[in-house]
Amino acid sequence: MIRPATAADLSRIADIYDAILTQEESGGPVYTNWQRGKYPTVDTARQALEAGTLYVGEDGGVLWGVVNLNSIQLPEYDAIPWTLPAERDQVGVIHTLCIHPAQSGRGYARQMVAFCEAESRRQGRTVIRLDTWEHNTPANRLYPSLGYRFAGATEFFFMGFVREILNCYEKAL
Repeated sequence: MIRPATAADLSRIADIYDAILTQEESGGPVYTNWQRGKYPTVDTARQALEAGTLYVGEDGGVLWGVVNLNSIQLPEYDAIPWTLPAERDQVGVIHTLCIHPAQSGRGYARQMVAFCEAESRRQGRTVIRLDTWEHNTPANRLYPSLGYRFAGATEFFFMGFVREILNCYEKAL
């Protein structure tokens, strides 16, 4: 089940972020360019919760994933040659979609993306966009398999502390 997050979920959301970072720091595959203590943090989740844009996936009491779904396009999006025209308020944007490493391989990412598409449609959006780190192999395979078009890549100065190349994707809803 995917549902709006609550304040009671914040510590478990932080646990998901922590588990991903711990896996990467311990020699596991590195799919993010995140930095512990900087992004993502419980405060990142709290801000999305307060904005009403934070959603969690839960099964049998286990929180397996989290996503921030809003309409905020980072300034760097202006450098991307999007092919699907839309006014800013018609665009849903997927941010920080992540699945707990212990729950990966179960199709949860696909479920979360499908939820984001349905929720964006419900909100009257006509296009959905997202970005992902250029070295995030699973995400860069997942999105095209779900009908997303690679729109381009550009350098982002994310959160003012990390320069990285992010691949951007779009899909008509």
